[in-house]
Amino acid sequence: MLGGLLLLQTTFAMAQQKPDRAVYDLVPTPVSMIRKPGFFQMTDAVRIAAPAALKDAAMLLAGALHLPEQNKMILSGTVHGRGVIHLALRKDPTLGSEGYHLSVSPTGIQITGSNREGVIHGLFTLVQLQEIQTDENRIPCLKISDTPRFTYRGMHLDVSRHFFPVSFIKKFIDVMALYKFNTFHWHLTDGAGWRLQIKKYPLLTLEGAWRTRKNLSEWWKSDRHYSRQGAPDAYGGYYTTRQAKEVVKYAAQRGITVIPEIEMPAHSEEVLACYPELSCSGKPYKNAEFCIGNDSTFTFLEDVLTEVMRIFPSKYIHIGGDEASKTSWKTCPKDQALMKRLGLKNGAELQSYFVNRIGKFLHAHGRKLLGWDEILEGGTLAPGATVMSWRGEAGGIAATRQGHDVVMTPGAYCYFDHYQSDPNTQPYAIGGYTPLSKVYGYDPVPADSLSPAEQNRIIGVQANLWTEYMPTTEQVEYMAFPRMLALSEVAWTAPHRKNFDDFHRRLQSQYLLLQRHNVNYYRPSYRVHISALPDDKKKENLVSFSTEQYQPVIRYTTNGSTPDRKSPVYTKPFYVKGRTTVKAIIFKDGLPMDSVRVFTANYHKAIGKKITYNNGGWSSSYPAAGASTLTDGITGGLTYQDKKWQGFLHDIDVTVDMGGVTTLNSLSIRFMQLKGPGVYMPGSVTVLLSDDGKNFKATGAVQNDISPKDSRLLFKTFTFDLKGKSARFIRVKAPNVQDGFMFTDEIMVN
Repeated sequence: MLGGLLLLQTTFAMAQQKPDRAVYDLVPTPVSMIRKPGFFQMTDAVRIAAPAALKDAAMLLAGALHLPEQNKMILSGTVHGRGVIHLALRKDPTLGSEGYHLSVSPTGIQITGSNREGVIHGLFTLVQLQEIQTDENRIPCLKISDTPRFTYRGMHLDVSRHFFPVSFIKKFIDVMALYKFNTFHWHLTDGAGWRLQIKKYPLLTLEGAWRTRKNLSEWWKSDRHYSRQGAPDAYGGYYTTRQAKEVVKYAAQRGITVIPEIEMPAHSEEVLACYPELSCSGKPYKNAEFCIGNDSTFTFLEDVLTEVMRIFPSKYIHIGGDEASKTSWKTCPKDQALMKRLGLKNGAELQSYFVNRIGKFLHAHGRKLLGWDEILEGGTLAPGATVMSWRGEAGGIAATRQGHDVVMTPGAYCYFDHYQSDPNTQPYAIGGYTPLSKVYGYDPVPADSLSPAEQNRIIGVQANLWTEYMPTTEQVEYMAFPRMLALSEVAWTAPHRKNFDDFHRRLQSQYLLLQRHNVNYYRPSYRVHISALPDDKKKENLVSFSTEQYQPVIRYTTNGSTPDRKSPVYTKPFYVKGRTTVKAIIFKDGLPMDSVRVFTANYHKAIGKKITYNNGGWSSSYPAAGASTLTDGITGGLTYQDKKWQGFLHDIDVTVDMGGVTTLNSLSIRFMQLKGPGVYMPGSVTVLLSDDGKNFKATGAVQNDISPKDSRLLFKTFTFDLKGKSARFIRVKAPNVQDGFMFTDEIMVN
């Protein structure tokens, strides 16, 4: 079914382009591109000329261009004649270590770099240019000079939660190379399964690589026991030493370094089930963290890392270092004795000792430690260690100020396990909302808070694919693409040259390439998103529409009627007064493409009014716009991370001062629920009115009717009929009955 769909979409895309039309829509966009007239014609007679130092690059290009075996390559510095693709090394200080020149003329093609890495990027630009043409035999003429912004451009893939075959890993690397990523972060071990053969410790793959259930949530809720290779219930797998080396070589040929991640000291349930003597309890299925006070722990880890380093020649070895509970260390005699001997005050300092000891071991073997931002906690990080900042940017900022290199990978922008569209239309995911436009808008360098020297320590950016809810390769691709293309431009292109509208336009040509590579990418939704911004001067709302489609025909109404083919076409934002119902839908070829979207733009009476928080303020993690949030006239979107939803960990009790006794008609307040991260509805909402701010009278309560067990993203508006009533002070109370987060965005008073 998928193959048939891809064929239909490919046919449609090709039909949309004229065969002789040149397409220049490269991603990431080059630093400089000059279009030239004409085409280079690909035939079976095309040859590649390259020096011996670029033999493997020439073979790689020949394979990507599907050249006949007999015409693939000539090992020569210069070859004259038509139909030759020249690869050359030439020192050019303007190109740096990864830049390249690409020139396409009707008679030949020239790719030049200061070193092999630059040539590799140039040849993949050529391949991409070919694959976005309707007719792949006609490559448009142009001249490109190109260099990257960051030296580290990474994609992460978790294969612990679900194991994926080598064939898919290679396919993933192939597409990474087309978009100029140069680092593949391979998350090989975690509590859900150990995925790399370690010859000295065979139980890691004989038992630790297999669990009793495929569904991770079900396994996690069960006894979390592991199985054994060959058992009927075993689910999992692992990469042999030979297979891992094969992946490393395959990636290196394409200019990509593979960085392995071996989790420690936490997320190690699978190791401690196989070798329980390395845990604090000495028993399987009791602990997730290694016993740091046990010297055997370091013997084991150094043995493992020694084998890992034989497989992976990468400068960095990733050790994880995140989310250690530290609980077992508090009561472990060995850990407590070590802490006393070293004068360590707490578990954070004990973990810092662990990280530094592993870092020194790696340094002694010519490698560098890489870890998540928790490795900063508890003390001074060893020189040479590099930090991946995932809990926002704070860890990365702190690390740069301590003199460490940083890779930015904050969850709000770079976690591709988050929803990319309306969660109610998508396969179940971990939560969050990170659409294509948000990924593209990210800048890894927080210029306002860092000095130029500190900014230079941010060496790059990475997106992470955690696969708890991605059991198949098709689902991994669905979550990765096309967001991966947006990140490629974040990583490669200077901020002043980025433009989302232009990227969105170029993306339309990239769908053909993804189809040709049989990538199961997310198809853009036809849903219209409607938003309104209050204009304090006009006392009206400015309404705007957005959609994932490129230049759609959106028809809308503001009189309550359903849009049809005769309704106005949206061209720019427009103003509406008071409380207005706006309806919109995309039409294509005269037909509606989705259900009608309905939005109430409400310039209500409480906008701009002072609000008092009676029992403490909002959560410091989710302040939104602070004290003005609930009366600023701005409603939240599909995620509590959009800085429009205000979060609370206690009961909500707020009072709105209308500035004078005001005639009332209604009040409404909206909440969201998303069970996964612990976001729930209040038990009820109560509204009380007062003229003096001291004596309040309840006007009624609305009970919540949404089950806290419902795992969908849900919204509920609690509405109160206040006709015939008046007040200056309006008090709203909402009890937090689930002891989780409550999020609300606006108190609307009409």
